[in-house]
Amino acid sequence: VGIRIVQRAVQKPCKQIARNAGVEGAVVVSTLLEPTTGDIDPSRGFNAQSGCYVDMFADGIIDPTKVVRTALVDASSVAGLMTTTQALITDEPEKEGAAAPPMGGMG
Repeated sequence: VGIRIVQRAVQKPCKQIARNAGVEGAVVVSTLLEPTTGDIDPSRGFNAQSGCYVDMFADGIIDPTKVVRTALVDASSVAGLMTTTQALITDEPEKEGAAAPPMGGMG
């Protein structure tokens, strides 16, 4: 359970960067985790500005270390808490509903 929490936590920054660029974050993460030549290339990443998968070091894109570090610390904290408790209470994820109808009389 703890490993899965950390694995999901380290994917969150990538997903959010992709969403901010108008791309589906889950698709970007799954593409990056697919080995293209047998092994996952640790320098391969998603350039949100161009929308392309590139060698991050060659393109001069540096990982926001503080963001990744914070995600890891938070995930490990939750994982540690889950392994030491007898019970855990969580919120059930909300299902996405229909968008609100357009408001009339605005112009």
